[in-house]
Amino acid sequence: MLPLEGITVVSLEQAVAAPFATRQLADLGARVIKVERPGGDFARKYDTTVHGMSSIFVWLNRSKESIELDLKEVAGRAALEKLISEADVFVQNLAPGAVGRLGFSPEELRRKYPQLITCGISGYGTDGPYKDKKAYDLLIQCEAGLMSVTGTEDTPSRAGISIADIAAGTYAYSGILTAVIQRYKTGAGTDLEISMLEALGEWMNYPLLYAAYGGQELKRTGASHAGIYPYGPFQVDGEQTVFLAIQNDREWLRFCKSVLGDPELAVDARFESNSVRVKNSAELKGAIEKSFKLLGMHEVEKRLEEACIANAEMKSIKDVLKHPQLLHRNRWQEIDSPVGKLQSLIPPATFKDIGTKMGAVPALGQHTEAILKEFGLVAEEIET
Repeated sequence: MLPLEGITVVSLEQAVAAPFATRQLADLGARVIKVERPGGDFARKYDTTVHGMSSIFVWLNRSKESIELDLKEVAGRAALEKLISEADVFVQNLAPGAVGRLGFSPEELRRKYPQLITCGISGYGTDGPYKDKKAYDLLIQCEAGLMSVTGTEDTPSRAGISIADIAAGTYAYSGILTAVIQRYKTGAGTDLEISMLEALGEWMNYPLLYAAYGGQELKRTGASHAGIYPYGPFQVDGEQTVFLAIQNDREWLRFCKSVLGDPELAVDARFESNSVRVKNSAELKGAIEKSFKLLGMHEVEKRLEEACIANAEMKSIKDVLKHPQLLHRNRWQEIDSPVGKLQSLIPPATFKDIGTKMGAVPALGQHTEAILKEFGLVAEEIET
């Protein structure tokens, strides 16, 4: 038995943040009923790369049941009300104020169903000067300051994945689990609110503290670390680059002695502590790359491993698909979908005695009739 078996989640969801939260609940056995508008979650049409399906939709929606309801109609709202009345958790990430206009505000739902856990995900929260402002991942990356520290000195860049949505979905998931535990203790549900800005703001605490108390903001440094050096990419020869990370002065001494073969560099006044290494990073980069060029890629990698200095190659997405570590640990598993069998990574939390559910990706409205019958609607009401 999976930990969340017996928990029913009704989710009025779209795009990334809420679907990511509910898919993780489904992974642990929760029944997730995904409520889609006529035409479906617009993430279904982001791309057609997975044999005609959207790659984002496939990632976020396995193990769910899809029900298609028109909530502009009385019958659609009545059907959703019936689902919520028997649910444990209600999740939504509609536009600001939309769920209230439909008659499903958390205040109203909690008054009717005190055992219900409600979770709303928004861009900026339900009050304040930004409460009605539209929010998409790129825009939250801007507002949370992430783009001010991401990219090169000349060019700010967005993170290559929807990191604000993922942060919000992660906190919605953990928040719902917390509320479920609390309900076991008290018998009462609760209302949970997640803001994308506040979720990403949590992840930005390091640069925020650095700026607040250090007198200056972190600089954009490309793939290098703004506050630790050496930490980032170093050219070896031609187009070959190795990425390495040195976290403390013990590693720095070992790196100079065993990798560069230059123990005197470790005690050079320009480089003897991390703060001065960051300050003089351009000079140090030149010295390291000069040594690496003489050694060659194979020898550099060999010495880094022998000296226990953290290092990596920059792999392409195709390389990750056949990553030897992921293959060794059997992290890929087949799932069903409307377009046939697909490969998907299993969830990263690995339990010794708890499995995960890797169910099918649903077609739009695939479960509409069956769910409505199960919840007591008759044929005429279903047709309506």
